[in-house]
Amino acid sequence: MPLRRAWVSCALMALLSGSIGAAPQADRKKAEAELQAIKAQIGRISSQVNRDQVERDRLARELRAAELSVGSAREGLERVKSEHTQRTARRAALAQDQHRHEADLASARKDLASELRAAYLIGSEEPLKLLLNQQDPARAGRMFVYYSYFSRARAEQIDRVNAELREIGRLDQALAAEETHLQELESERHMQLSELEHARLQRSQVLANLQSESRSRVQSLERLQRQKAGLEKLLHDLERAVPSYPADGQDAFARLRGKLAWPVSGRVLAHFGDTRAGGIKWDGLRIATERGSPVRAVSDGRVIYADWLSGLGLLAIVDHGSGYLSLYGHNDRLLKAAGDRVAAGEAIAAAGDSGGEASPELYFEIRRAGKPVDPRPWFATPSPHP
Repeated sequence: MPLRRAWVSCALMALLSGSIGAAPQADRKKAEAELQAIKAQIGRISSQVNRDQVERDRLARELRAAELSVGSAREGLERVKSEHTQRTARRAALAQDQHRHEADLASARKDLASELRAAYLIGSEEPLKLLLNQQDPARAGRMFVYYSYFSRARAEQIDRVNAELREIGRLDQALAAEETHLQELESERHMQLSELEHARLQRSQVLANLQSESRSRVQSLERLQRQKAGLEKLLHDLERAVPSYPADGQDAFARLRGKLAWPVSGRVLAHFGDTRAGGIKWDGLRIATERGSPVRAVSDGRVIYADWLSGLGLLAIVDHGSGYLSLYGHNDRLLKAAGDRVAAGEAIAAAGDSGGEASPELYFEIRRAGKPVDPRPWFATPSPHP
């Protein structure tokens, strides 16, 4: 009876432990499914906002296509450069390995030559003489042992030489393969450069058309108003679609006021509240920077938008919880996708001039509950100078 009770207790414990182990797994699957659903909703919102913008603005549609082509070509070029660097390093390592094995081969050949010279001096008939010699049997036995040592040493040296030769042959093949890969990458790099130049030319033509069409104050104001309305609609739709990205603690972002690092190094071109064309005011900061400079998240959060938007080009939006968002516009490349978690200081984009800018810059906003707030009091230093 006690044995039966013990068995039942063990079974219940095993069942409970299985249920406890299964619960987190089920929670993870549920969270992943919810995340995928939110990503899909974000994708639909992005497509709709872009469609609404470009359907009303032919030049915006052409600019989007041209800048996405530029971004794609630059991304391909960066990939080729990175792979070329890795292949070059591997080729250098193989060459160094080959030099080492060639030195080992020279040493093995020298040792083998010494063994052969000793065998020649002894003579091939010497073991037979010892066998037929009627001298001390113990001395003859020792000599036979010495001869066996010489034979094994010669065999080992021969094996070592053969092994080094095989390894050098393998390294020769590996080096030849790396050379072939590097030549292919060089050809691909030229192709990517050609595509980049073509995309840049297309973009320049669109910008010239934009400049020509926007000489009218009315047309310029209408375009700015459409772009501002497009951003407001995007943020409104995202707020409705993504209500559930949790923050790590209540108002965690609010406690960072006066402590944030700048998202990029550079020089402030326009401040929050400055007037732009048509009397419209800036809702954030414009920071001149170098092309390709890393654009870093100002705090922990989750990317809720990573796509092209009229007026801001390649735009990333990070949700920091408690209603706080940060926006990063005019990027050259986006390094994160919607749904990705990011840490404070993590690179989320590379700075550029997308959205029709004449030179590389970052447009940065902080929003709370959908309303823009002045970002300057949030930073630990007064300027983004490196």
